[in-house]
Amino acid sequence: MKTRLSVLVVVVVVSLALYAKQGPVTAAAQATPASTLQCNLSGYKAASGLTASMAGDALALTWDGDKNQELRLRFTVNGGTPTIDELAVRRKGAAWAALATNVTPEFRVVAGKRRMDTQQVNGLKENGVTELTPAVIAEHQWNAFWDAPLYVPGGPNLTRAVGLPRKPEEVTRATATYQTNRCEVKSDGARLIITFPGVSVGMFTGQLQYTVYKGSNLIQQAVLASTDQDSVAYMYNAGLKGLSIGAGSRVAWRDTTNVRQEYLFGGTKHDGETPIKTANRIVVAERGPAGSIAAFPPPHNFFWTRETSTNLGYNWYRKDSNTSFSFGIRQSEQEGTEEYLANFPLYNARPGTVQHMPVFFYASADAAEPTREAVLAFTHGDRYKPLPGYKVMGHHYHMDLGLRLLEAGTPDAEIEDLYPLKAAGINIVGTAERVGTGGGSGNRSPEEVLKVRQFQIEGARRHSDKDFMILPSHEYQPPPFGGHVDILYSHPVYWLTGRAAGQPLVEDTPTYGKLYHIGSHDDLMQMLRRENAILSMPHPRAKTNTGYPDGFLRKPESLASFKDPRFESFGFRWGMGIDRSERRWSEYRVLPLFDETLNRFADDPGPPKHLLAISEAHHQFLGDDVYSFSPISYVKLAAVPTPDDATPLIKALMDGDYFVSSGEILITNYSVQGTGAARKIVADVEWTFPLDFVEIVWGDGQKTDRQIISTTEMPAFGRHHFEIPFDATGKKWVRLAAWDTAGNGGLVQAVKLTGPVATR
Repeated sequence: MKTRLSVLVVVVVVSLALYAKQGPVTAAAQATPASTLQCNLSGYKAASGLTASMAGDALALTWDGDKNQELRLRFTVNGGTPTIDELAVRRKGAAWAALATNVTPEFRVVAGKRRMDTQQVNGLKENGVTELTPAVIAEHQWNAFWDAPLYVPGGPNLTRAVGLPRKPEEVTRATATYQTNRCEVKSDGARLIITFPGVSVGMFTGQLQYTVYKGSNLIQQAVLASTDQDSVAYMYNAGLKGLSIGAGSRVAWRDTTNVRQEYLFGGTKHDGETPIKTANRIVVAERGPAGSIAAFPPPHNFFWTRETSTNLGYNWYRKDSNTSFSFGIRQSEQEGTEEYLANFPLYNARPGTVQHMPVFFYASADAAEPTREAVLAFTHGDRYKPLPGYKVMGHHYHMDLGLRLLEAGTPDAEIEDLYPLKAAGINIVGTAERVGTGGGSGNRSPEEVLKVRQFQIEGARRHSDKDFMILPSHEYQPPPFGGHVDILYSHPVYWLTGRAAGQPLVEDTPTYGKLYHIGSHDDLMQMLRRENAILSMPHPRAKTNTGYPDGFLRKPESLASFKDPRFESFGFRWGMGIDRSERRWSEYRVLPLFDETLNRFADDPGPPKHLLAISEAHHQFLGDDVYSFSPISYVKLAAVPTPDDATPLIKALMDGDYFVSSGEILITNYSVQGTGAARKIVADVEWTFPLDFVEIVWGDGQKTDRQIISTTEMPAFGRHHFEIPFDATGKKWVRLAAWDTAGNGGLVQAVKLTGPVATR
């Protein structure tokens, strides 16, 4: 910690010295003649309500926003740095009002070294990989869970990463610099993309990019850059630098208790950023009567995987002088709670990949609070939107429900975790309790294990409600399987691991009724069939599931269990192994596995495997950023079932009657219509952020292919009925997904094409 602070002090001192030498941004800009900006507009297509033109040495953009407003953005170059000469807004028919003049983009990157974790090593050993060769490390290091590259030399869980201790020189910090006098303007549907080359930020080099969207006040500012170094893990902060302080200037936000807070720039100059823990990840710079600018990150893929959704402060402001300030988005360099320090893995930057580092701004003629409300609309107020005929399911929450209630001595004890989950609009909560001789249960006796299970079941009954249900599921690390799986039940079931020779599979007990003894693949699958339960594999090819489910294919008994319809799904979430070059969630880890599995078993009878949205969070509390950290599943259900009879839920999951979503993209009424080769993909899609594309993905039993349908001409907050012709010749399965400009997504389950008419 002292070493890292020392490095930070040096960086701050050097930065201050440079700042003192250059003076405030506004003064420097006045002292340095503007370069002649040369822009290539050959890719620009004139369109009503979305225009671009050169006016002298400036590039001027004008577009129609929302709420009857218009926006104007004018770029120049000063000393090689792309500069927002003016950002202005007006209500149609009114005069233009400048929200910002002579401001520049600010990007900062902190990078460390990526390491594999020991859970991955153990998973590989179970699958016969005993030597960590460079090739093995190169393949698996990017899916590390127990890694914290900025925590030098390590933490309380030193054994969870390979190759510790970390060294101070592994951690580097850099602020973006710019050297250009060129830009390129391209039309892409109902948006304009402006690109400036010549960006350097530490080990990354690339370009600065702005995107504006017709029909929206949204502006995306991003660095797109790559590195040729290996094993790079990184984080970034971003914002605008050099906004003027005038009458009525303030930054405003809501704190984690949803109380309004503000800073009026009455204090002295700041040496560094002031982190703020904001509700909903939004900070607003109010510009007096002219209006406001909100800054916020992408709502979901800004976050890497953690075991807690504690708000670490995702916004910042800084008073640079008595006349100027800066503000934007940020990441913390360390987890906020000691027990979770070893799990703070940052983003991956595979060599040569283009890493997207965006920040969003929303410019408005309104004051701070209505501007904030307009931004909240993009995430439905951080609440999963209710859909008729569907219920929202969140799964794999490590809340230790049974153990906590047992320790409290009553199943009626308060479980605070449930409050933020309910507040987010989740109807069904699947727990990830640990049970048996593995999976974190310690050395508990069989009776203690059963007692925890009893309190889990009874607690689920008592804390469920008319439109809210706790599904008392288990995370099980089974010796018969390897790796670990989740068990989702249709009703209460009691069981223990370990079945002695001659011991029956199931016995009747006076306290628990039927009690299963599980000692093999067949034992577990028999219990699942008898009790109508299913399996899902959380985080495949990561953690202790490294090498799985691929390893199941090598043994007949595990292959048979894996192919069983009761082995229903893979856990799906962003964050674990996130690489900001990905256009889709888990594009390197889960989606390839999903499609490979669909191809491998395309000709087998029975339904295909599915993707089930999961969390990985432990205890959660009000004020935590629950909405951002986990996708959810919209399950086709008429009503929320009860813990004593979740049969409708289990049936819907087995039938694939659900879609996975971040919350911003909703896909309903999906079906594959027609017979033979002439099929049609039909779906109703709804979105908030401007939609990038809808894709049809299919496989022929050997390889996967896709058709991408660009949707960039469609406005934000849209909906569309898609009917897409599909030639099914030689194809075995098909699925649909949609992705937006902020990296949010929604995808339906795959449909097999080798049978009668396929509809869902």
